[in-house]
Amino acid sequence: MIGGFLGAGKTTAVGKLAQRLAAQGLRVGLITNDQGRNLVDTAMLRSQGFATEEIPGGCFCCRFNSLVDAATRLTEQSRPEVFIAEPVGSCTDLVATVTYPLRRLYGDSFTVAPVSVLVDPIRAARVFGLEKGGNFSEKVLYIYLKQIEEADLVIISKADLLNEDRLEALRAAIAAKFPRKEILFASSRVGTNLDEWFARITSERQSAGKAMQVDYQVYAEGEALLGWLNCTVQLAAKRAFNSDRFLKRVASEVQKRLQAQKAEVAHLKMTLSPDACLPGEIAVVNLVRNDFVPELSLKLESPVTSGQLIINLRAEAAPDILGTVVREALLAAAKSFPTLKATLDHLEHFRPGKPTPTHRFKTAK
Repeated sequence: MIGGFLGAGKTTAVGKLAQRLAAQGLRVGLITNDQGRNLVDTAMLRSQGFATEEIPGGCFCCRFNSLVDAATRLTEQSRPEVFIAEPVGSCTDLVATVTYPLRRLYGDSFTVAPVSVLVDPIRAARVFGLEKGGNFSEKVLYIYLKQIEEADLVIISKADLLNEDRLEALRAAIAAKFPRKEILFASSRVGTNLDEWFARITSERQSAGKAMQVDYQVYAEGEALLGWLNCTVQLAAKRAFNSDRFLKRVASEVQKRLQAQKAEVAHLKMTLSPDACLPGEIAVVNLVRNDFVPELSLKLESPVTSGQLIINLRAEAAPDILGTVVREALLAAAKSFPTLKATLDHLEHFRPGKPTPTHRFKTAK
């Protein structure tokens, strides 16, 4: 399981690990998870050719049976030797509610690797008081810190964004808060320390301990402060347009409106899949902080005339605000591209409900 807060780089890491395992001749099955439907993560991972199941409508902890069912479907389809699961970025207590139940109830079918929790280094530096910048409220940060507390391995991801001194200062701050926690640096983008990290989670088993204590009332209130929006948009133009430039424009328009609302963005992810294109060819843009520049992680080489846009937006704001922001951003962005029409196909926005785990075991046995 590769967890971590929204925007930590989980999906990129999952893809890199899956590629590494596949290159070793292993069959891999991926399981994504979200509070809603129409996930950018699923589209990204399927575009890389991996068998991927999606569990919508709640975290693994509350959809434990759906997690097992997803593994069963993947087993029937491609008989994976390794499953990689990416939980919802706002969830915690996964050891007690997912890995320990797996070990107790399905120990003859699965072995569980150490749980990795990723942290974005710039966001983490702000959380731990090392640097100034936009941040979340106290109850949202409760979830963020609980994720780190339960990790077997804390991975400071995107390590290429900070120099050695800033990385070491962050490592020391995390270690001071969570003594004896094992902390590694890694960068999925440039490949830094991936060998060491991947070797650990593919060769070792999760150690058995006592599950951490969680105040589910604070946990629920923290999740309820986050607004979630998922939508799909049909794009059509009489004249071909540059999809990468369009994606960045939409992201910038969303960013500008969130800043005006003083709403801290957790993660904005968008994919554009052209209609007339080879399977797996998509463009992807990410925005992980209010003061971050929208970044294209996958690009399309040729202009397009039509396709589907998937938008996943998570921010500390009321859901209806997110709906207004996205609608206005789409209209503003489309005006810069003559003949382009952006039609909302589906849009849902909501706050996550109170987490109610299917199982919760304090120990692995």
